Amino acid sequence: MGEIVLAAKVAHVPSMLVSEQPGANEGCREAAIEAERELGRRAAAAGVDTFVVFDTHWLVNAGYHINNNARNSGSFTSHEFPHFIQNLEYDYRGDIELGRLIAEEATAAGVKTRAHEVPTLTLEYGTLVPMRYMNADGARKVVSVAAWCTFASLDESRRVGEAVARAVARSDTKVALVASGSLSHQIWENHLVEAGMFTISREFNRQVDLRVLQLWREGNWKDFLAMLPEYSERCYGEGRMHDTAMLFGALGWDRYAGRAEMLCDYFASSGTGQCVAQFSTDGIPQ
Repeated sequence: MGEIVLAAKVAHVPSMLVSEQPGANEGCREAAIEAERELGRRAAAAGVDTFVVFDTHWLVNAGYHINNNARNSGSFTSHEFPHFIQNLEYDYRGDIELGRLIAEEATAAGVKTRAHEVPTLTLEYGTLVPMRYMNADGARKVVSVAAWCTFASLDESRRVGEAVARAVARSDTKVALVASGSLSHQIWENHLVEAGMFTISREFNRQVDLRVLQLWREGNWKDFLAMLPEYSERCYGEGRMHDTAMLFGALGWDRYAGRAEMLCDYFASSGTGQCVAQFSTDGIPQ
């Protein structure tokens, strides 16, 4: 019987890659990078076989979709930020059995989900950036789930998350769940964005983000989940925070009894609010 042994909400901002490069911004995201490397170390120590990444940079307009290739490799340049992410090399094995089980469980629950084994379907940077730090040696498999679902409801994404948990239980796999996306996501207006690389665009968003992180640390899931739909809209949550709904669906939603640990300080990036947080798995209902 498989199990979820690690769960996290992580940043994937392109400035993490910029931080690796010589120049004025070298080292600017070292805290976030090291936090995700630490998650990778913890995943290895927990015996993780597969990362399941809920990727808010994979936009879909109809249905739910899983990249279920046996292997994903190549060189990635971002259409959104080609000046930040160019020629990013990657090579990760997939987990076809688990991907098929997730699609089967979600579809059976009334949310049509397709697991695609199509070599030309490539990974997005919401998966590639955290995997660069959490799975640097490619030792663990990767299943990427589209989590920018433009015409779906957060409740559907909750049900997909629940399906992920059931699929994991049916497998023989130790799984790390990764919700890859920001908290608030109001990027600076175009004429301000380059100067605002390290600042938040709205103080209101920062204050709500900080309150959310407090609720997570306290384990106050009732209040957080009650505010999630409005939070995702008013603070422009990335991908409308479908990644977060999937994550909490898998953790047990309002029955989840764990708490969150912040692995780095909250930070702003080009107007958005970011975190790297791990959720204890001992609070997942049995």
